Amino acid sequence: MAEISTQIAPGRSPKDGRIAVRASREERELIALASRASATTVSNFVLRASIAQAADVLAERREFRLPPDQWDAFVAMLDRPAAAKPRLRRLLTEPSVLDR
Repeated sequence: MAEISTQIAPGRSPKDGRIAVRASREERELIALASRASATTVSNFVLRASIAQAADVLAERREFRLPPDQWDAFVAMLDRPAAAKPRLRRLLTEPSVLDR
């Protein structure tokens, strides 16, 4: 009997989970066309697109990148004392129309 060995590239873990997605016929056809155009499987295409979108969504919430000169200007603005905004204070402290 032949022995089967599984080799995993360094830094990668085995795929041991499954993600099920419901899609209309039109959506499945569109994804299939795009995966063929990308020369990959539908599964790999959907996984790669999902990972890219997930990374973008999370990056928007935890990374803030600026060139050094813009970063310095941004920090300087944050460090400035707050300016008095009487109209804003009134807006936030007076009862609204819904509170009356």
